[in-house]
Amino acid sequence: MDSLKELYKLGNGPSSSHTMGPQKAAQMFRERTPHAARYRVTLYGSLAATGKGHLTDWIIEKTLKPIETEIVWKADEVKPFHTNGMLFESLDTLGESTEQWEVFSVGGGTIAEASSTSRGSKNIYPHSKLLDIMRFCREENIELWEYVERYEDSDLWDFLREMWEAMVTAMDRGLQKTGVLPGELKYPRKANSFFKKARLQAKHLKSTGMTFAYALAVSEENASGGLVVTAPTCGSAGLVPAVLRSLKEEYDVSEDELLRALAIGGLIGNLVKENASISGAEVGCQGEVGTACAMAAAMAAYLFGGTLSQIDYAAEMALEHHLGMTCDPVAGYVQVPCIERNAVSAVRALDAAEYTLFTDGDHCISFDQVVLTMGETGRDLKCGYKETSLAGLAKYSPACRFRL
Repeated sequence: MDSLKELYKLGNGPSSSHTMGPQKAAQMFRERTPHAARYRVTLYGSLAATGKGHLTDWIIEKTLKPIETEIVWKADEVKPFHTNGMLFESLDTLGESTEQWEVFSVGGGTIAEASSTSRGSKNIYPHSKLLDIMRFCREENIELWEYVERYEDSDLWDFLREMWEAMVTAMDRGLQKTGVLPGELKYPRKANSFFKKARLQAKHLKSTGMTFAYALAVSEENASGGLVVTAPTCGSAGLVPAVLRSLKEEYDVSEDELLRALAIGGLIGNLVKENASISGAEVGCQGEVGTACAMAAAMAAYLFGGTLSQIDYAAEMALEHHLGMTCDPVAGYVQVPCIERNAVSAVRALDAAEYTLFTDGDHCISFDQVVLTMGETGRDLKCGYKETSLAGLAKYSPACRFRL
């Protein structure tokens, strides 16, 4: 498995696979073709199907400026390696192609070439299954965060602190803003009103309302192209910060404990990334929000004082109950149902963690088994339900004022 630095990334929304990945690829191609007169970028599969709503063309053109760039859309052509394919071409003054580069955005802002067998993974960890990691932790008498610390670079905690501060900044920005989000949906921002209402409620409802507000704040920032941290993706970036902030405020959790929880959540996300996928275009939203919910549930279980088995149980339960979740954004925007889904699943993560505390940690299905099942389920989903906006909710008119 790769470093947590390849999971938690700071970048602009609304999609890690459709904006952050293409932006990184465009930057790399520009650096290797400094004498290009023009560029042509062909987008395939899901990148082409929902690229307009996800601002893929905008971020590529912005990154390659001031050189003129032509975007070619080929939604019906899907490359075998991954559905998020891109072909970058540098052109001379006559319009002839001088250099080509085929690359794929494989989820979470990571890019890879078809010749890559590990999709960018550097394998700094000796284990790739949670069961093996827990067995190792018991043998060494260490906690999960200490396992992460053992194999990451010495600047791990500085990095996680930077990511946490960026998450808080995104929440604060989102809580202050009102109005509607960009795009034809004219989707209203709700974090500000949720936050104001939640503060006036009794304890339990206040806690739930604040969690909703924090998740909405980040998700709305993401939908507007704001700066967010992938956790594990842009489309699911609201869950982890919402759960952490809610627990910090309710239980006065120290920064050290928050960062340790963030390390554990990252480990869970990495396991999904390694053994299945965190790409909505590859496995549907179960790979994005489902994974984020598992990460947040594991973090919460740790902060509640859960055992290794209870942490595994919380992550397993959170992902298990997102199996089959489709990625069918209305009109191709990361807004409906994505934003509400972040808020609701943040609370589900807390529910999963709390549930495990009433058990001894014993459960029938392991987290590793659910991850493999999620990957299989994702491959079985029709392409219309995997970030193409061709089926499911995406079929319906983008009217956000539905009332009986």
